[in-house]
Amino acid sequence: MLKAFRITAILEGISYLALFGVTMPLKYWAEIPEPNKWVGYAHGFLFIAFILLAIGVCYTKKWGFKRLAIFGIASLLPFATFYVEEKYLR
Repeated sequence: MLKAFRITAILEGISYLALFGVTMPLKYWAEIPEPNKWVGYAHGFLFIAFILLAIGVCYTKKWGFKRLAIFGIASLLPFATFYVEEKYLR
């Protein structure tokens, strides 16, 4: 489960950056909305998977609520899931 969480953390971070760094400018500046729709779907799925896996891993590893809160906050900040994967999941 930890390996799946690590992979999901990396993919969620990439999807976050792709959504706000690539597809949002395409949608609003170039008026090309289609990529934003699909990357948004992927990011939403990965965000939910990240949160569910964070809960599962914290439960199985008996990590406290503080670490779960760190994972939750990291899911909302750009680049933070990469930090979490490097610092807490290796």
